Amino acid sequence: MKTITCSGLMSSSDVQASSKIKRGVDVRFTTRTFLIITLLAILAGCGGPEPSDQPFTDFEKTVETYDVTEYAVPVFREDDGVTYINDILIVNREYSLPPDYNPGLEPEVIDAYTRLIQDAAAEGYSLTIVSGFRSYQDQEAVYADLAGRLGEEEADLIALPPGHSEHQSGLAVDIGSVESASNAAVAFGDTPDYDWMKDVAHEYGFIVRYQEGKEDITGLDYEPWHIRYVGEEAAAEIYEEDLVLEEYLGID
Repeated sequence: MKTITCSGLMSSSDVQASSKIKRGVDVRFTTRTFLIITLLAILAGCGGPEPSDQPFTDFEKTVETYDVTEYAVPVFREDDGVTYINDILIVNREYSLPPDYNPGLEPEVIDAYTRLIQDAAAEGYSLTIVSGFRSYQDQEAVYADLAGRLGEEEADLIALPPGHSEHQSGLAVDIGSVESASNAAVAFGDTPDYDWMKDVAHEYGFIVRYQEGKEDITGLDYEPWHIRYVGEEAAAEIYEEDLVLEEYLGID
């Protein structure tokens, strides 16, 4: 009988050889796949954070906190026609004092400016009081005089109408130099006496009320001679932050 050999058929030896090849491929494929998966797992682990024994409560301590007082809403209080914001008396173009408000210069202001002047003398400076308390009627006369000489528009830049002056509050004084002819003038701001005073006034509870560059906020021209008593704590904060009173009280 003639044996017919077909190219598409495999002998038993061929089948065995093929089976060995497949088993080799399967083994190699399985090993390679396992190695790749293992390598990827290792690489993924390298990118993660180190395990930490730090308790959760310790983590909470690292959260940044904010002082809520920085965002506090101003607290208004009116007492017999006098407005207080956060317990600080406010008088300016918007907030006024009644005509019969007549406290005179407050005792704590007298004590503070007396110490200021004495300490200035000890340091070689010569400060003096140029103007203190003014009643409603006094301010009325001052404003009328300025308006008569300069016109109301010009007078309004350098003075406040009656009822709106800090001098009526009993908490403000005008400071000058004994040896200076520039008292109650912008030139006082260029004197050694002023340079010393502006940097220590807060230690006595005073602020320079009408600062240069903030006229749009205060409503008055720069007045280096006019200081206002607000207490040592508030004065220090206003000085350190380079604020005017309206900014400090949140009404600018």
